[in-house]
Amino acid sequence: MPKYLLIMRGTDESNAAMMADIDAMMTATHQFVEETAKAGVLLAAEGLDDPGQGVVVDFSGEVPVVTDGPYGETKELFGGFFLLDVASKQEAVEWTKRVPAAPGSKIEVRRVPGSDEVPQADG
Repeated sequence: MPKYLLIMRGTDESNAAMMADIDAMMTATHQFVEETAKAGVLLAAEGLDDPGQGVVVDFSGEVPVVTDGPYGETKELFGGFFLLDVASKQEAVEWTKRVPAAPGSKIEVRRVPGSDEVPQADG
């Protein structure tokens, strides 16, 4: 079955809304994880630390440049993910609609190509 990555993207406002009732959000998220695990479609799920704790490595120049977070003008930040093993994009979307998410947040659904679909170097 294909794998789909559900990429959690939030803004400062949606993250603040989530933190306003973090206990309810954590309970709802735990229930979602249990549902996907019970259905046999959950491969992985992780949340990320505060963006101020991260760094960006920029490869625009000849030498990579490392910049400490937070990221300034970023409108949406990657906050975590779910990796699901489902039969179709439509099934991934249906699961995504059930993810507990704060108002204003977005979830990007992307298929993870199988190893047989990745171009191979001729060796």
